[in-house]
Amino acid sequence: MAIEHARVRAVRKPWGRRDLAPWSAAHDDAGPIGELWFQRATSDAAEPRLLLKLLFTSAPLSIQVHPDDAHAQAMGLPHGKTEAWYVLSAEPDAAVAAGLKRALAPRELRAAIEDGSIAGLVQWHAVHAGDAVFIPAGTIHAIGPGLVLAEIQQRSDTTFRLFDYGRARELHVEEGVAVADAGPAPPPPAPRKLGDARTLLVASPYFVLERVELGPDTTRILNASRETWILGLAGDGSVGPTGVAIGEVAFLDRERCTIHSGSSGLRALVAYPGPEPCRDLFQTPDQSHLDRPRSRFGASVHHH
Repeated sequence: MAIEHARVRAVRKPWGRRDLAPWSAAHDDAGPIGELWFQRATSDAAEPRLLLKLLFTSAPLSIQVHPDDAHAQAMGLPHGKTEAWYVLSAEPDAAVAAGLKRALAPRELRAAIEDGSIAGLVQWHAVHAGDAVFIPAGTIHAIGPGLVLAEIQQRSDTTFRLFDYGRARELHVEEGVAVADAGPAPPPPAPRKLGDARTLLVASPYFVLERVELGPDTTRILNASRETWILGLAGDGSVGPTGVAIGEVAFLDRERCTIHSGSSGLRALVAYPGPEPCRDLFQTPDQSHLDRPRSRFGASVHHH
């Protein structure tokens, strides 16, 4: 049971950037930052099921693949890595790759990795701000330069690189061949309205990703009956006792509280474990809710 303002961990990457504005004031003179990882407020808190990141690209990422749960557990890992991306900003001609142009047999995939021809076999798609892309485990994928993405994923960092544009990093040929679904990817999900404030972007067995938009000076009751991440995209607001603005994240678990938008409204991403969207994520409050202290699922608490 928690409402927290998430901590941020900066991760240097060769394809990252030094200027992360307006999403973050973080900088690292030792090298470009490629990822910001959002974490629980204290290091001794229980580990969440999901991991929320921001990615900043100035060069292409490796062509890669992640294992599903079955393959990961066969390797002694707790679970695989299914993920989704939401495009925060995109330069002209920015693109991501999802799946291959045609199906390959394992021996064909192995040969394409070894001779580098896989770079011409991945299927690239132009993307724009506001697009969502779902990457099930086993999908061969890549991210091009000129993008800022929000990524929600199973909490795993297991990545098998198949092609790395000549950078001196290890490739994982046999592991990648073993876990890859070496063919075209399914089409991206179509956004679906869930009410006046909610748009469903992705629903999977592992997580649900929504975009929410509250008009200026609007209050709703937020029912975070499970682990819930809220990333500010535009405007600002408050989630219980903590604030959320652009690039900031609130983490909740088994909490019921008010969410209130500021004078310019609040647009945010909301992510929580799947498989189905939470039917009562938002409720319109009455005055008795506004006067009452926030409550946790299964308990009531009072704050001094």
